[in-house]
Amino acid sequence: MSRQPLIDNDGEVRELTSEDFKNMRPVSEVLPKELLDALPKRGRIPKTNPKKQLTIRLNSEIVDFFKARGKGWQTEINNILQEYVNSK
Repeated sequence: MSRQPLIDNDGEVRELTSEDFKNMRPVSEVLPKELLDALPKRGRIPKTNPKKQLTIRLNSEIVDFFKARGKGWQTEINNILQEYVNSK
């Protein structure tokens, strides 16, 4: 079975078939390394001062209080601690 062109004469892209997906290859196999290196990188820009993940034990009353305040409770704790550090 011969493959149909992806784009017709009007510039419309046809629906991809399972055969199209079977024939796809990663861009790293298709483009030359020089061109691949020139492409913008995906994902977030790395932060200059990223947060650190850690384990901390807090009294259950503290955790319950902040969790009850809803989404963003960990950020709220972080902001309160940051204010404390800034005040010293």
